[in-house]
Amino acid sequence: MVKTEARELPDLVRDLWEMSKEYLRQETLDPTKRLGRHAGFGLGGAALFSLAGVLFTFGAYALLRRLLPDTPWWAVGARFITFALAAAAAGIIVWRMSDDSHEI
Repeated sequence: MVKTEARELPDLVRDLWEMSKEYLRQETLDPTKRLGRHAGFGLGGAALFSLAGVLFTFGAYALLRRLLPDTPWWAVGARFITFALAAAAAGIIVWRMSDDSHEI
């Protein structure tokens, strides 16, 4: 067994503490910051795609209102057709997201 002097032990503990802090920072904080950046881009992209979907739905409704005759029943029909198109688009997205046959 190696004897250490009394003044060496605090230095060893301090070095161990500094090495532990550096290791934890390197292995946990840095990857978490990079992950947060990618998650931010993903959430931003999802928000933009959602906004595009809403605007596309409004545009489809406005186009149908212009193309169909101007009566109250055709206005209801335009709303129903727009709803059906939006539901079909959402169904296709859910179907493609739940499909596990593709590889990354």
